[in-house]
Amino acid sequence: MKGLSDKVAAIAPSATIEISNAAKRMAAEGVDVISLSIGEPDFDTPEHIKDACIEALSRGETHYAPSAGIPALTAAIAEKLTRENGVPVKPDEVIVTCGAKDAIYEAMEAVLNPGDEVLILDPSWVSYEPCARLAGATARHHPLSPETFQVDDTLLDAVGPRTKLIVVNSPSNPSGAVLNTDSLRLIADICRDHDLYALSDEIYEKLVYGKEHVSLASLPDMAERTITINGFSKAYAMTGWRIGYAAAPRPIVRQMEKVQQHTISHPTTFAMFGAVAALEGLQDCVESMRREFERRRDYLVPALRDLGYTTAPADGAFYAYVNVDGDDMAIARSWLRDAHVAVTPGTAFGTPGWLRLSYATSMKNLKEAVERIARV
Repeated sequence: MKGLSDKVAAIAPSATIEISNAAKRMAAEGVDVISLSIGEPDFDTPEHIKDACIEALSRGETHYAPSAGIPALTAAIAEKLTRENGVPVKPDEVIVTCGAKDAIYEAMEAVLNPGDEVLILDPSWVSYEPCARLAGATARHHPLSPETFQVDDTLLDAVGPRTKLIVVNSPSNPSGAVLNTDSLRLIADICRDHDLYALSDEIYEKLVYGKEHVSLASLPDMAERTITINGFSKAYAMTGWRIGYAAAPRPIVRQMEKVQQHTISHPTTFAMFGAVAALEGLQDCVESMRREFERRRDYLVPALRDLGYTTAPADGAFYAYVNVDGDDMAIARSWLRDAHVAVTPGTAFGTPGWLRLSYATSMKNLKEAVERIARV
């Protein structure tokens, strides 16, 4: 038999697979495992969104749709970005994808060539580098300050002659940090000075606590070089719907459309009608979930600090990023083995010595998890 793809073979599996598989085995054996590892809201999708999807099914919206998404949704997204984010977007500058991850992959395929370099700020979400490598590019990682998790002038030294794209994620998965205006302006200055594209992953934009989310593309001269990534999974508890989107200059969107046409064709038709309802309906459900996540954060972060752990600024998303000052994989194994608490090692995000704890679970689970960790 001939060999398989060298490109795919060179991509390592998730660094969290060992912990995840072990937790699943223990749960299957009847062990009471508390999982703080999943990046998924524990709420159900709001009823009005589900109703819109059901109505679409009932009236026969079960056929092919335009590759970039149904017009009602691309228009709603463009209106939302223009009104809420201060990013002037037209409907034909939007593409709807199968989740934000798909938008990231398509954007990198559309922009990058073999030999190009993508600049990634660590800690970083696990799929940025694999998406870049699948597009034929290489990744250069730059560590953020472990105290502030903001950008500083050291980023200037990370830009090389082959750098073409910088990936920005605010609020951050895994750290929960929200980039401030100074950080965003520095990134914008670097992009303008070095003629770089920016990919701004804003999937957690609605989950911010005491801070303000600012879209990178809203800064002067950045809309023309920024690909804004977002979706419905986190804000509307729609992870299983697989609806995300990207907004970018029309030439980039055209390239992304070609990738989409030859891979997934388009997202699920009737699911897109639910996404329209999410954007156009009342937003009370989003605020209600945000307040509950904030309540959990306000319990978990001080509780971890009381145990002697340092945490990253948890200003957004639903993660507490904990400095364990040691072998994060070994500590994650011990927490699972001895406390029956599953967490995600920071090695997966490019920052060994840290653990990511998700508070997208019940307060009861959080309190029990903290009690168990305290006994390890």
